[in-house]
Amino acid sequence: MKKVIIPIIGLLFSTAIFAQSKSFLDVPYLETSAQVDTLVTPDKIYLNITIQEKDSKGRNSVEEQENKMAQRLKALGVDLDKQLVIKDLSSNFQKYFLRGKEVLKSKQYSLLVYSGKQAGEVLMALEQLDIANAFLEKTEYSKMDELELELKTRAVKKAKQKATALTKPLGQKVGLALHIADNSQPYYPRYNQAPMMEMKTVSADMGQAQPLDIDFEKIKVETTVNVKFALSN
Repeated sequence: MKKVIIPIIGLLFSTAIFAQSKSFLDVPYLETSAQVDTLVTPDKIYLNITIQEKDSKGRNSVEEQENKMAQRLKALGVDLDKQLVIKDLSSNFQKYFLRGKEVLKSKQYSLLVYSGKQAGEVLMALEQLDIANAFLEKTEYSKMDELELELKTRAVKKAKQKATALTKPLGQKVGLALHIADNSQPYYPRYNQAPMMEMKTVSADMGQAQPLDIDFEKIKVETTVNVKFALSN
């Protein structure tokens, strides 16, 4: 009995799939695609900072430079607990580099800042502390998920506008969406964009150097969708 039931269930399941596919093909439809994009300014900027004894005059220790850097960053409004992390974990145990008869210590950090202005202030402070080894690690946009959803909504609306424009001269109406395909590429943070950032030094009175106003390259975000709309007279 079981051997008879199983083939019958399989036949009914196949028939249901065929009927569904057939009914879909029988419905007149129009397929349109739409792409929307926008540019956003990164608001999460990661700076890679390395402190080395050889980078400072008078061979100040890494610990001395670290304390001075922490004081300057606090003065700039940086929350050290949330924005500064040690990148090289081995530096917790004081990593040593042997150069002939010299023993040089090094410590690496990742610093998060939220604007080009704050990045410029940090770079100037590091320069004044003779800490020269700092570069842009990566940039991000904090509200990327919300932005991508907004762009998808705009793309679907644009696809429907296209469908309406194509069918209106024919006296047909655009109905429900039969199928929606999201062909967007996922967003990934931008790494090592230092060559792409533009630095502008602003002088107040021709001699007084001001912090760099760093204009980072904007992030382009785009979304593409394909939509099949049912048509009716």
